[in-house]
Amino acid sequence: MNKTGIVDFHWIEGDAADPSAVARGVGRQLASAPIDIAFLGIGENGHIAFNDPPADFATEDPYIIVNLDEACRRQQVGEGWFEDISQVPRRAISMSPRQILKAKELLVVVPDKRKAAAAKACLEGEIGPMVPASILRRHPNAIVYLDQDSASLLSPALQSALCAQSQLEIRLHSVEA
Repeated sequence: MNKTGIVDFHWIEGDAADPSAVARGVGRQLASAPIDIAFLGIGENGHIAFNDPPADFATEDPYIIVNLDEACRRQQVGEGWFEDISQVPRRAISMSPRQILKAKELLVVVPDKRKAAAAKACLEGEIGPMVPASILRRHPNAIVYLDQDSASLLSPALQSALCAQSQLEIRLHSVEA
């Protein structure tokens, strides 16, 4: 929020003549305005922020140009963002996995049966670039919300633990002007 109480937001010009320059420029802006909270989802192929498998876990660049794999592109059509696969871009500007981890808090929402395999791989599999969302387990303050469908492939032990700990949590934070 800026000093007038209005939330600042910025568009990223992904169609610019030089998307690499756009990514570098946004990265420079980000250095002076760290992220308090990042809102994320997990893709059907385990991607986060268009970081498809295998994701680049090593780059320190805040924003990168990524190639979208077929599964990610089909998901965009399936969710209604595009009418058909020919309209889905093959590349995108994305926040890098290491930059995502720099946010103070991560709030991750993973609904639907079609994301159950990705949720299982993220929460129970090996942490690595082939399941980009698995890197979220390295964050000290990440909250992942699953519904029954997206949690359906988790091990019985983890499902039981999640059910036992399930609760409605409301956090209130004071905002200083």
